[in-house]
Amino acid sequence: MLSATLFFSLFINLSSTQTTLISSWEITFLNSAPIEATILLDPISLSFASVVCLISSNVMLFSLDYMDHDKAYSRFFWLLLLFVISMNLLIFIPNLISLLVGWDGLGLTSFCLVIYYQSKKSLSAGMITVLMNRIGDSMLLMTIGLLMIQGHWNINDIQTSQPLMVFIALFVIIAAMTKSAQAPFSSWLPAAMAAPTPVSALVHSSTLVTAGVYLLIRFYPTIYNLNIPLLFNSLLFMATMTMLMAGIGATLENDLKKVIALSTLSQLGVMMAAAALGYPLLALFHLYTHALFKATLFLSAGSLIHNSEGYQDIRMLSNMWKSAPFSMVALNICSLSLCGAPFLAGFYSKDMILESMITSSNFLMLLISLIATLFTIIYSFRLLIASTWSINKPLPWKLTKMEETPLTILPITILTLGAILSGAAFYSFLVNLNTNILLPQPLKLLVPALITTGAMTALMMWAPSLYPQNSHSTPLSHFLTTMWFLTWTSSAPMMNFNSLKGSSMTKTLDFGWMEIFGGQGMFNLNKQMTKSNQLWQSQLITVIGMIMMTLFALFLAALFLSF
Repeated sequence: MLSATLFFSLFINLSSTQTTLISSWEITFLNSAPIEATILLDPISLSFASVVCLISSNVMLFSLDYMDHDKAYSRFFWLLLLFVISMNLLIFIPNLISLLVGWDGLGLTSFCLVIYYQSKKSLSAGMITVLMNRIGDSMLLMTIGLLMIQGHWNINDIQTSQPLMVFIALFVIIAAMTKSAQAPFSSWLPAAMAAPTPVSALVHSSTLVTAGVYLLIRFYPTIYNLNIPLLFNSLLFMATMTMLMAGIGATLENDLKKVIALSTLSQLGVMMAAAALGYPLLALFHLYTHALFKATLFLSAGSLIHNSEGYQDIRMLSNMWKSAPFSMVALNICSLSLCGAPFLAGFYSKDMILESMITSSNFLMLLISLIATLFTIIYSFRLLIASTWSINKPLPWKLTKMEETPLTILPITILTLGAILSGAAFYSFLVNLNTNILLPQPLKLLVPALITTGAMTALMMWAPSLYPQNSHSTPLSHFLTTMWFLTWTSSAPMMNFNSLKGSSMTKTLDFGWMEIFGGQGMFNLNKQMTKSNQLWQSQLITVIGMIMMTLFALFLAALFLSF
């Protein structure tokens, strides 16, 4: 909490004076290219670090109660601390080689946290997460290799006139898409729900999934100066399709944590779309507001799951405000912020991004974005109807007053205040549009109209029945809830390919050639040499006798010939 306050005060100071501080230490040289440890203190890095530290400190405070009965209590906190340190390294280091420490640190610690419960489901989710993120790691490594031409790896000093810059920009965009789970690399993000809920609150708000957006914002001036519209148009298309896919999936999903995870995927698409349209600071602004209300949503959901015997099916929830009033107030406020309700944090950033899309010339992407926004409002109100406003239903557990301890209430309250105030707090520092967005009044009222339409649609679809327990699955709903079969078309082939290749290499190398030329072969060779040596040593006396007799015969022959 103190670090968040320190970073935010430095952010205000540097923003008011338009100052950037850079400290650099040379470590070594590689082919005359210096490898440096560089720290960059500017408004972007300091504001992002303040949000990360604020959320992580409250998540750790919440975990003191949530993970209290866990056997590996200390291991969990050490992994969480390493995760936050890796994210801060990524934020403050503008050198690609040094940044790789934080980038890979996020991947490794996220894998350890996803498989924390050590079950088959967790291990499968961890493998999907780490393998999908390895694509981004390889793209970043190829970027580092291509930047050898320029003789340095500083992001702020890249020259766009150099050859192969198109490939560098392409690799950076793919790396950002994999880390931020954009289609077709989206399947790992819902799978990461196998981690404990505090980890989900941290991963899906301000750390792992936002690392790709942050990398793209840092590289944005370089990619923009290349003047290749195809790169940004492709990114815009994938971002809007991710928004639509996640919005439809969340509307049909029944798992509480997965609904919130899919909403994260949808909002990541909003950030990527804003960056692709040429508004990186708007993407950063939405990243901050989204981080605060999404962390609160996960902590509120974790409080409900923790106190309802582990049930997280929203069809099993009803009148939860009676048993968990603080958590339900936070859930309602943050869901409305996610919808873009006026004067909450999400309103400031989301409204400006949608207005920026309206001013763009790409009507199809605007239409898809508006439809995805409508689905966001529908599933947010669906969640509120199920958990807060629905009538009493037969529950699998006894509904009693839940134990909302101070360790649960305090972090949720702090983050809820952030979800209310962060939009107004960051607006004046981050939003600096070159031109004013002038819209006619009907278009200006488009976002409130979407909120009203989405809320009315959710009420008409779910309020009369208020979640019947029996819901029939159809092939279409199965297709939509599995994110258009991305798990089978993107993650599964990769895992099967690695599994088959691993088995083949094991048979060919470990059980094949390595048996001859490896340890087993050396053992057999040594065994044969030892046997030969023992046999030779056992016949040593006979050999020495024969040599002595031969020498004696030669001596006698020499004496005889001398006479």
